[in-house]
Amino acid sequence: MREYLLNIGPTSQKLVYLKSEGVVMSQRLLVVEDSKPIATVIKQIARSLKFDVVIATDLAQVENILSSDTDFFAATIDYALPDALDGEAIACVLSHGIPSIVMTGKMDDETRQKILAQPVIDYIPKENSQAFLYLKRVLHWQQTNSQNTILVVDDSSSARNHVVELLKRRNFNVITANNGVQALEKLAQHKNIKMVITDLEMPAMDGIELTNEIRRVYTREQLAVIGISGASNGIHSARFIKNGADDFLRKPFCPEEFYCRITQNIESLNNIAKIQHAANTDYLTDLANRRAFFRSAESRIKEYINKKVPYCLAMIDIDFFKRVNDTYGHDIGDQVLKVIALYMRKHFGAGLTARLGGEEFAVLLHGLDADNLYNKLDDFRREISVSSIPAGNTTISITLSLGVVFDSLDEFSKQMNEADNALYAAKENGRNQIVVFGAELND
Repeated sequence: MREYLLNIGPTSQKLVYLKSEGVVMSQRLLVVEDSKPIATVIKQIARSLKFDVVIATDLAQVENILSSDTDFFAATIDYALPDALDGEAIACVLSHGIPSIVMTGKMDDETRQKILAQPVIDYIPKENSQAFLYLKRVLHWQQTNSQNTILVVDDSSSARNHVVELLKRRNFNVITANNGVQALEKLAQHKNIKMVITDLEMPAMDGIELTNEIRRVYTREQLAVIGISGASNGIHSARFIKNGADDFLRKPFCPEEFYCRITQNIESLNNIAKIQHAANTDYLTDLANRRAFFRSAESRIKEYINKKVPYCLAMIDIDFFKRVNDTYGHDIGDQVLKVIALYMRKHFGAGLTARLGGEEFAVLLHGLDADNLYNKLDDFRREISVSSIPAGNTTISITLSLGVVFDSLDEFSKQMNEADNALYAAKENGRNQIVVFGAELND
């Protein structure tokens, strides 16, 4: 995920973080801590996660701050403060609807139960440096969990609402279903669901049947399933796992265990997604790489042919790119490649774009007709030809040659050869032009 920082106005100092998922305003963290060294560590952690930090050292300061300002994404709260020795600051912050993480040096079970009885995100014993590493993970989860959608399936409204409340406390996006049949309908409607938490005992379709049906469609790399049951029979956990579930919880469960299981499975899915992204993405331009393009383009072309959708396959090459590297160095050459990728996203947002290797790119487009598609390619070529690209203390201009195939019924590999032949003709004919495979090559 790429991140850029922009000023949103000449009179405003607030930053906007532009990410692939959208625009997110900088977030604020309230740190309630009377120990200056600990407050400093938490502040450093928060700033590494792009938080703006406000510090309060006692309950009086907390009350003063919140009397006029409650716009905080989250808070960390020291359990014992000079004027609030028994966790009074927790209730104060929570009363303003601010999600809170409790930091405590008290390790007894009574204190733990008192903290967990309140709707806190988590509590962290201040035992050693691992506590602060865990705090960073929790804050990061709070920032990113909204990108993860979880489907909760239970015929009991009270049980379902309890799970939903726990998940929303951790900032997850939550969808609910009353039974297995409805759950399958929700999965078909919402393609972004990452996890299903399902009860065992339900009418129409129980949790194990649902899990089995889910695994007919979704792999473990695409969707996690956690089974829940209040039955005392220990065989249910094994049945869930053998039918495709990733984990199991027995009711009533401890919120701490619940969060650990949820987080572990979500992190596993996210790590798999990162590995898959790295395997399918060009490291320099963040476009699809050769392997990913070939796989996706082949399946898309078959669909376009079956549905009689006009399409084109184009290969793109930077003219005299070796001269750029030799004259300005490979760092500038890399910058040129990145700029080409940015323009490709601008002009071909709905298409499939890729860097095939070196200075060679490819794009697969579909549209209204061949003229419409050709104009998109030529607009892209023309804009590149009149653009200036920064190169140290100067700027450089580049041009592109393109070879394109329209609405071919040939196999994908043959279409790529045809586009490559057209690209070669464009180079031979003087560069900075588009050659269409077919009539132009046969003239």
